[in-house]
Amino acid sequence: MELFDLDIHFPVTDPTWIFFLVLLIILFAPMILGRLRIPHIIGMILAGVVVGKYGFNILERDSSFELFGKVGLYYIMFLAGLEMDMDDFKKNRTKGLVFGVITFLIPMGLGIWSSMSMLDYGFLTSVLLASMYASHTLIAYPVVSRYGLSRQRTVSITIGGTAVTVVLALMVLAVIGGMYKGEEAGGLFWTLLVARVLLLFGLIIFLMPRISRWFFRTYDDAVMQFVFVLAMVFLGGGLMELVGMEGILGAFLAGLVLNRFVPHVSPLMNRLEFVGNALFIPYFLIGVGMIIDVRCLFTEGEALKVAVAMTVVATFSKWLAAWITQKIYSMKTVERSLIFGLSNAQAAATLAAVLIGHGIIMENGERLLNDDVLNGTVVMILFTCIISSVVTERAARKMVMQENLMEGHGGKEQERILIPVANPETIEGLVGMALMMRHPRQKESLVALSVINDNNTSETKELIGKRNLERTAMIAASADASVKTVLRYDLNIAQGIIHTQKEYAVTDVVIGLHRKTNLMDSFFGTMTENLLKGTNRQIMITKLLMPVNTLRRIVVAVPDKAEYEKGFLKWVTQLCRMGKQLGCRVHFFATEDTLKHLRVLTEKQEAHTFTEFSLLEDWDDLLLLTGQVSYDHLFVVVSSRKGSISYQPSFERLPSQVSKYFANNSLLIVYPDQLGGDPQEIVSFSDPRGQSETRVYDNVGKWFYKWFKKGDERN
Repeated sequence: MELFDLDIHFPVTDPTWIFFLVLLIILFAPMILGRLRIPHIIGMILAGVVVGKYGFNILERDSSFELFGKVGLYYIMFLAGLEMDMDDFKKNRTKGLVFGVITFLIPMGLGIWSSMSMLDYGFLTSVLLASMYASHTLIAYPVVSRYGLSRQRTVSITIGGTAVTVVLALMVLAVIGGMYKGEEAGGLFWTLLVARVLLLFGLIIFLMPRISRWFFRTYDDAVMQFVFVLAMVFLGGGLMELVGMEGILGAFLAGLVLNRFVPHVSPLMNRLEFVGNALFIPYFLIGVGMIIDVRCLFTEGEALKVAVAMTVVATFSKWLAAWITQKIYSMKTVERSLIFGLSNAQAAATLAAVLIGHGIIMENGERLLNDDVLNGTVVMILFTCIISSVVTERAARKMVMQENLMEGHGGKEQERILIPVANPETIEGLVGMALMMRHPRQKESLVALSVINDNNTSETKELIGKRNLERTAMIAASADASVKTVLRYDLNIAQGIIHTQKEYAVTDVVIGLHRKTNLMDSFFGTMTENLLKGTNRQIMITKLLMPVNTLRRIVVAVPDKAEYEKGFLKWVTQLCRMGKQLGCRVHFFATEDTLKHLRVLTEKQEAHTFTEFSLLEDWDDLLLLTGQVSYDHLFVVVSSRKGSISYQPSFERLPSQVSKYFANNSLLIVYPDQLGGDPQEIVSFSDPRGQSETRVYDNVGKWFYKWFKKGDERN
């Protein structure tokens, strides 16, 4: 009996070893080729060439590569729609449409001419071949996502153009395929095809958001939400295939529909990106490499000629489309490079077209797309993917460097948001609110705090505090955000928050709304009132009745003269940032003068946010907003501390108004930065008696002294 009975045959067919070898490729290919400065995407494709049947024949392209490859392809298109900045996309939809038409017509024209004149192909073959040049796949999109540029207007324009050109190319494929299936490509064929597609678009756009909103409000389990999103992706892809189109279009449409329910900085988004980039997308790229036969370039002269012609025409036509788009809209050179890099790669629709065309037998017994075109296509896929990855990597790096340089000269204050955690039920909502508001480029901007009273030495309190901090860190980590956790003993909770705010240079505090326990209890509670007196930093008091990602609108009530407060710029920017992350509209209600400042500020700072402005003549008319605030809106009230510029006596009635008329709405009350004066002190370690009253008397005395002194000078 042999100790090791090894019976190894190539290609490997055992599922366990196939999966193990694929994981090794996913692990080591980026590490090895990264030292050579070769993009990860190219590494996966080249690894597929090496292990495939046209390389060393280590792995066979079995059904697992077809399954995971299709999932990966859907994932690329789905993430492209999911991560798109919908506000920017809506504002640039005309540019996206123009680019889509340009990047379709130019490759079609050059492709038909080159195929008929240079390769001597027939008209239908040339049209189908040209449609392969016209379509493109966002292979390099993970590069853009990795650099944090997925919400740039250039990327939105390219993705919009991708949807347009892919739809048109697939329509060409459907028409030519239908002609050889015995279908007449006449008016009836076109009418039925367009009707089926439009009907499906309507069903997805109408039903999927309603199903998604209900599901996310009902179920908060992370695994269930992840599986639900995947189910929606494949439902969209499967329905699109039923009407005769490619499933990638349905996956992209599902991404657009789910965009507003999966915020860019949410734990769910992090899980979706992680699984796709770690497994499904690499599987697809390796599978693409396994069908590439590099040897045909050296054994068949005609195949080499076809491959060179296809690669040159496809690349030049995409560059020309990007150049024309740049000139039309006066874009920068780096933006043109990014558009060209994203739109140059050929894979998804190109593979579908060549495989369908290769399978069509014409009346003379020849294939519509012969073996030379098939081999030339896979070689074109390899080179266009390499060019796409290299160009996109360089353009993305250059764009990020330019943005960092501009931000470096801005001299903006480093944001740091403090989240006091005491109630486990509100932790997720507070962290979600902070993640929506924080600056996406500033790392380590969250501080979680648990305060224990000095007179309470119970170990149970300390264990509960540590458990709350651990849960906060887990929620933040699931959204790929780091949080500094602080557990401290202090005289009271308000003092603990104030001392931590000073020690860690905190700029904002996010707390939950106090819950009244008896009739004598105030609306805000003693802790919140002491906190407002003890610090002039911005404090946001929130009450969420539903998950943040299901909010449909942000309604903001702004008092008169709010623009003169120190914190005006900050809270406007943060609310617009939240609206952008959630993909919802921000509706400001203010006086005419304040609205002028709001319009200027939103256009300058957050130009890509959808905003509305309505007149609120008097703060006493706040009750009129009850008709403007729905149950799935976030009602934001911008208040101020007593003695500030925008303070009004009617603010005293704010707690009763909010608790009576907006009790069934999600609420955010903002007390902006007011750095001009000294905060009102509360009891502290240094002086347990406090000095608030004495300082008030001193200030009043000084005012009378100056007034009488000026009167004596006039006399």
